[in-house]
Amino acid sequence: MKYALFWAALAFVPVLAAVLAMNKRWTGWAFYGMLVGLYMYESTSISFLSHEMYRGTAKGMEVSLLHILALAMVLSLAFRGKAQSLFPEGGIRLYGVFFLLCIPSFWNADSAVISWLELWKMMMVFLFWHAVYGYLCDTGDAETVLKALALFVIANALKVIQQHYSFHTAQGVFPHRNGMAMAMNLLGPVFFAGYLQLGLRNWLGRWCTLAFACAALCGMWSYSRGAIAALPIAYGLAAGACLLGPNRLRGKVMWRLVPVVIAGLVGLAAIWVHMVQRFQGAPTGSKYTRVALAYCAWEMMKDHPFAGVGLNNWSLNLEDTHPYQDIVIEKMDNEMSYTGLVETVYLLTGAECGIPALLAMVAWFLWHWVACVRMVWSLRWSQWHFIAAGLSGGLAANYLQSTLEWVLRQRRTLFLLVFFFALVAWMRTLRQEKEQAA
Repeated sequence: MKYALFWAALAFVPVLAAVLAMNKRWTGWAFYGMLVGLYMYESTSISFLSHEMYRGTAKGMEVSLLHILALAMVLSLAFRGKAQSLFPEGGIRLYGVFFLLCIPSFWNADSAVISWLELWKMMMVFLFWHAVYGYLCDTGDAETVLKALALFVIANALKVIQQHYSFHTAQGVFPHRNGMAMAMNLLGPVFFAGYLQLGLRNWLGRWCTLAFACAALCGMWSYSRGAIAALPIAYGLAAGACLLGPNRLRGKVMWRLVPVVIAGLVGLAAIWVHMVQRFQGAPTGSKYTRVALAYCAWEMMKDHPFAGVGLNNWSLNLEDTHPYQDIVIEKMDNEMSYTGLVETVYLLTGAECGIPALLAMVAWFLWHWVACVRMVWSLRWSQWHFIAAGLSGGLAANYLQSTLEWVLRQRRTLFLLVFFFALVAWMRTLRQEKEQAA
């Protein structure tokens, strides 16, 4: 039945696109629908060529409500003559380079099908980016985008509260609490900066304030060590960037910081015991495993520096047919008790796809952070200054936490990151228009 519904929905996409092309307001509702699809990803997706028990970053060729609505939005823009070129700006061009540099890894892959699953996910990321970027370029409606994200955060927080008091394991709609914490460290600083800039004087400021409180709550209740360590950086950079705004707002920003600092200290005191237990009570085997898997990744990169061992093929290369575990056991003089993914997205990418692809991914990441930092100054008079200010902290926190976690390649976390990359690309058009006008 689920497959029948999928094919029916896919056949309906051109009709839906034609309907959306008739009214921009309807396209806005479709935009909200994409966020609903992201929130309810598992229940609205179908996985072809599924390998559910495989330990990898993609376990099937997934098509979800999110992808179907994104395709409909892109087609609707094309019907109205508003379609963007495939690679309209620098960030998505770097993504294209990263994508192309991942393809040679198929040569070394034990399973080309397993590699295809991740490549398909990357193609869906490209489609999603175009849906968000195209919508913003067509409408300029960043307020709808922010409200949709705020609703996502608030709905996730409600689920976290229910989980916290029922199961004591808060992960929201994410598959793991580390992934949720990373996403909240990306979203939270943007809404925090919105609160500092806008206060509570309008509905957007109130949405930002509520979403910021929810994101901070989710992040702290995740008890993710990496996220908690990165949290002060995320919010500290966002606050500092807000202070670089117009002189007339600096006093208001300082006063709005006071209740946040007080609430933060109270919240820290409330969870202090649990947080200390998380840091001090970590099993020693966890540290050993992280080091051992990092050694495995390094050995893979040395063996295949230009193409890696195969996109999404990490777990296959830890089997007895490959020497990497034996090398690490000999080096560390201890047995490996766990064969999961290396807990560093950079080492994972380098091992699977090679050093050139790793460098392209890092360039893709840094390009957007540098763009945000530049816009903190160039858009200081814009109503959207707070987005650049918040992302300067949120992106830095995500990149830092990614040295300790691989969860940036989980679908929800990755799609939220790309969501903001599309928002950054659109904001750069505002910056360029301002510079041309000057």
